[in-house]
Formats: sequence, C-alpha cells, structure tokens
Amino acid sequence: MFTGIVETTGRVAAIQAEGTNLTFTIESSLTHELKVDQSVSHNGVCLTVTSVSGDAYTVTAVDETLKKTNLGGLQVGHRVNLERCMPANGRFDGHIVQGHVDQVGRCTNVQDMNGSWLFDFEYDADENGNVTVEKGSICINGVSLTVFNSEANSFRVTIIPYTFEHTTFRDLQAGDRVNLEFDIVGKYIKKMLAGYR
Repeated sequence: MFTGIVETTGRVAAIQAEGTNLTFTIESSLTHELKVDQSVSHNGVCLTVTSVSGDAYTVTAVDETLKKTNLGGLQVGHRVNLERCMPANGRFDGHIVQGHVDQVGRCTNVQDMNGSWLFDFEYDADENGNVTVEKGSICINGVSLTVFNSEANSFRVTIIPYTFEHTTFRDLQAGDRVNLEFDIVGKYIKKMLAGYR
C-alpha cells in the first residue's frame, strides 16, 4: 500500500522487450535502499523489483499492465515518480493508494498561475464507474492530490511549486496520458449504490 507521496523521481535507463512484457531499468537515488521482491510505485503502478545493481534496478510490466497504464509509452530518458510501500508505523500524509491504476486519463490543459499550476484532466466516466468528488482525493501518476471542478468526466488540480519541481508534473503537457487511481472509498460507495455485491 502507498500514500501518493512521491519520494523521488527515477530515470528510465533501458527498456527490454521480453515477449509481451517490458523490463525497465531505472536509475534512482533510492536504489541503494531497495531489495529484490520489494514493491515500488512507478507513476502510480505497483511493480516488483527483480534485480539491483549499482545505482540501477529493474522491474517488469506484463502485457495487462502495459495495456491499462501509460507505462508502455515510456522511453529511455523519461522520468518516473517513485514511492516505496508505506511502513506499518508510517504516516498517511496522502491518502490510501493501492498502486492499481483504474484507467488512463488525459491532461487537457496546463496553466501557469505565477506561483502554482492548474492542471485539467479528462477521463472516461463510463469505464468501471469511476468518479471524482469535489475536494476528494485522486492519484495522478502516483501523486496524491485534491480534486476541484469535479465534473462527470473531468476535474482540475492545483500543483504547488514543491510538487511541480520534485515530480514529473514539471514534464507534463496538454495531451499527455496519465495513470489515474480513484479514491478507494469512493469506488466502494459507488459500487454499493449501484447494487453490486
């Protein structure tokens, strides 16, 4: 389990196809603290560390993950948001994040507000019944954020300078695809109201 508080960013150093899977080699300042079999969030996607060597480690994304996230669009040199699993005695500085992307959305606008940035996103509201609520939580590329201007298939977030500089939000442009994980509490309530068991 994660909280959506990005620890650092990593750089994609190599990508190798293995059948329908992709193995990513990531260079990161966290590498010396990682071990094989550890779960790490990469742009909001929980992946297992398969090897560690020097300042780099590898993870593998299977075909299903590549189809349901934006990881298949990564290229060598791209940066990714990284977060290790939350320790049992840790603080919930963000919100409950599972590392299971619900769907891919799209950034539709970026506005520099001279001290902060406004980012607009759209998504397919009919897919899995995902919803946002005003002042609720959303995880975008692994970053826990607060929603406003919540509409049927769109929403907006504000990014402060610290988050902008220390995550991949500084690379994000209109038209880019993003991984979205909707608030788990909202998903359960939505399913209950729909009459599912």
